[in-house]
Amino acid sequence: RLGADVPVFTRGRAAFAEGVGEKLTPVDIPEPWYLVVVPQVLVSTAEIFSDPLLTRDSPAIKVRTVLEGDSRNDCQPVVERRYPEVRNALILLNKFVSARLTGTGGCVFGSFPNKAEADKVSALLPDHLQRFVAKGSNISMLHRKLETLV
Repeated sequence: RLGADVPVFTRGRAAFAEGVGEKLTPVDIPEPWYLVVVPQVLVSTAEIFSDPLLTRDSPAIKVRTVLEGDSRNDCQPVVERRYPEVRNALILLNKFVSARLTGTGGCVFGSFPNKAEADKVSALLPDHLQRFVAKGSNISMLHRKLETLV
């Protein structure tokens, strides 16, 4: 069985996924730079989804809401409560930028308008924290390459 997030990756373009990934709406979103912090902990997706305190009745998020920058991750409070390493990484990164959890975790990230700012904050983080800087993209590198071959 494939995960619910696989279809969005096979199409190679940014998309808004609804339900369990069965409804995809292509979107063009900003392509900021991201600083991703990788806490030294493995977060169990099954554990997060089975947590009794996970919010299960949130109103559906609309594409327009996300494009306007207003979104949430219902898994984040559960992961923060269960995994202090992730909570501490969020607290630290929040000193510099609005930090969020990736999916069910365990990485956390913040977005920056350019690489220089992401690199600057990365350099301020403690050496023991694994992290990397990456550029957002609306089209996967593979699909970009394929488009040049056609």
